[in-house]
Amino acid sequence: MITASRREWIEPFTGLSPAQFRKLVRLVAERGGEEIQDGRPGRQWALELPDRVLLVATYWRTNLTMRQLGPLFGISHSAVHRVLDTLGPLLALAPVRKRRVDQIAIVDGTLVPTRDHTLAASSKNYRYSTNLQVAIDADTRLVIAVGDPQPGNRNDTIAYRDSGMKDQLDGRPVVADGGYQGNPDVILPYRRARGQERLPAWQDEWNTRHRQVRATIEHCFARMKTYKILRDYRRSARTLHTTAVGIALLHNLALTG
Repeated sequence: MITASRREWIEPFTGLSPAQFRKLVRLVAERGGEEIQDGRPGRQWALELPDRVLLVATYWRTNLTMRQLGPLFGISHSAVHRVLDTLGPLLALAPVRKRRVDQIAIVDGTLVPTRDHTLAASSKNYRYSTNLQVAIDADTRLVIAVGDPQPGNRNDTIAYRDSGMKDQLDGRPVVADGGYQGNPDVILPYRRARGQERLPAWQDEWNTRHRQVRATIEHCFARMKTYKILRDYRRSARTLHTTAVGIALLHNLALTG
């Protein structure tokens, strides 16, 4: 069985070193993870808190079903459900510390294939997906905000506004790609005007620097999607935001130690 008491299980199933994982367990304990009962007053969990935290991270990392995870941890699949429902929100309370508003943020959207069609929509990846808006700090590469998931057929300009991301980044310089046209408060690359054959050299140079800065958020998406649940989300779409913010916390822990 998988257990947090064996160090060799931690990094493959969480993406964290043992020291980073212990920090995560302490954080969950501070947020009340030890006090939560298993469904009924007085009923204790079959797993200790470190094993429950490991179960949540393993689920996000592997996207195994509940019936597959249960035997791996020696519990029933219904107990797996209860662990995910109780501990998942504790991981998602705060992805990062507050940062200075004058630091530059980089924002972009990524499509998350989502089986709950009450929110997902047919998208350009040829699957029913949701548009997840994520912002990182340009200096530290840490995730600083995650928007509420939007239907995948909405463009980034609309998703940026409707997901609450615009309000979260209010007052902060924000870099984005050309898909965010229509948001005047976002720093965008230059585009050729109608009939213009090429941009001036200084604008070409600006666009090159802009691409280099913005590439870091693509690296962030690549790291976040090592948690395979963001490649095929089978749970209710209302839980996607909580899951994404929890994965942002793991992403940040892995970067900062």
